[in-house]
Amino acid sequence: MKPIVISRQTARRFVLGKQGLWPGRRWKGKRGVAQTIRTCEAVQLDPLNVVARSQDIVLHSRVLGYTPEHLYKIAYEERQAFDYGGWLAMYPMSDLPYWRYHMEKRIHDKRIEGFVLNHEELFEQVRTELRKRGPLGNRDLDGNKIGLWNYRGRKDTSLALYDMWLCGELMIHHREGFERVYDFRENIAPREFDYIASEKEAERFFTRKAVAFMGLKRESHMQGEMKYFLRKDYSKAQMAHRLGGWIESGMLRQVQVEGGRDAYLVLAEDVQVLESLETGKVPKGWNPQETTTLEEVTFLAPLDIVSARGRAKKLFDFDYTWEVYTPAHKRRWGYYVLPILYGDDLVARLDPKLDRTTMTLEIRGFWHEDDAPVKDADFADALAKGLIRFAKLVEAEQVTLDTITPVGLKRAVTRVVNGEVKSK
Repeated sequence: MKPIVISRQTARRFVLGKQGLWPGRRWKGKRGVAQTIRTCEAVQLDPLNVVARSQDIVLHSRVLGYTPEHLYKIAYEERQAFDYGGWLAMYPMSDLPYWRYHMEKRIHDKRIEGFVLNHEELFEQVRTELRKRGPLGNRDLDGNKIGLWNYRGRKDTSLALYDMWLCGELMIHHREGFERVYDFRENIAPREFDYIASEKEAERFFTRKAVAFMGLKRESHMQGEMKYFLRKDYSKAQMAHRLGGWIESGMLRQVQVEGGRDAYLVLAEDVQVLESLETGKVPKGWNPQETTTLEEVTFLAPLDIVSARGRAKKLFDFDYTWEVYTPAHKRRWGYYVLPILYGDDLVARLDPKLDRTTMTLEIRGFWHEDDAPVKDADFADALAKGLIRFAKLVEAEQVTLDTITPVGLKRAVTRVVNGEVKSK
């Protein structure tokens, strides 16, 4: 079966659309948050809160009327989702049986096993405290300080909790701020999802998930992905055999993007979507709840899957690196720069910060691409509307726009923003 050949524009629109970003916000309110996590497969979590946490920006860009309380309610009250992993993400609760297969495999991981065997009494002590006192966080246990620094925790009890969580004995009951509070899995997981899938079921599930999450998944990356999910080594020959079987069974199709060399995988069920996009149509079910990305720009989170880890360059020819961990003197752009989506393209970036003493949203830097429509009145209006909605997310009372260039764009944006939020 020959690969499907698609244009670069179709590739961009498909990846954006699969992630609910194009042609506009598709979901709404608390219910929409649960729909987003199911449809997008996962939302990466990060504790850093410069202007808003990355996961809140991700959900704000996809869900009309989003507030951070929505995520906490669907995850920690309604148990529609759970957070897990060293690559920390929020997943639909229906994924749990397959992750439990992964968790069981982690029990036999030598690193964890060694820690458990060397600290058996410590783990039993933690279990006793949880049974006696209920959900507990790192601060609730008087553990011993460990000699070497470990970002998983500074106490032996913190490492125990973390390992018990990775292995599925514990889950996150709730978070206080961003601090984890743990409890036994059986006290949290809905009964219908609290079982372990078979290896065959887990392999098929994670294959589908890896492709669905990216929209277009590079074939060459599947070997590493499946090794992580299944905690199992696959040789190149074994992976090639698996890929052939998945394509023959009708689960996957191969895709080639015009002008590119990479071989991609797509879910066979999405072939019709690709065909619609190739003819310039918006696929069924993709219509936005309110404004389109041409009517209102969208700010992408630093860890948004469509632009993070070099994908912005591949898809949009947009050079983006999250420079939060880059020394200040080496940064090209700024500390917490967000890409700006206009239509189906990334056209600019800004560096926002929230001054919580004055509740001012500070735009510390603004940079546009050479081909960005900065002299276009429609773009100015769309940028202003995006800023207004973003200011409401972070509850800013005023916005600073001094860094926006050119001057004509700043003036046009200021006029619109002043009607909703005080600007200076």
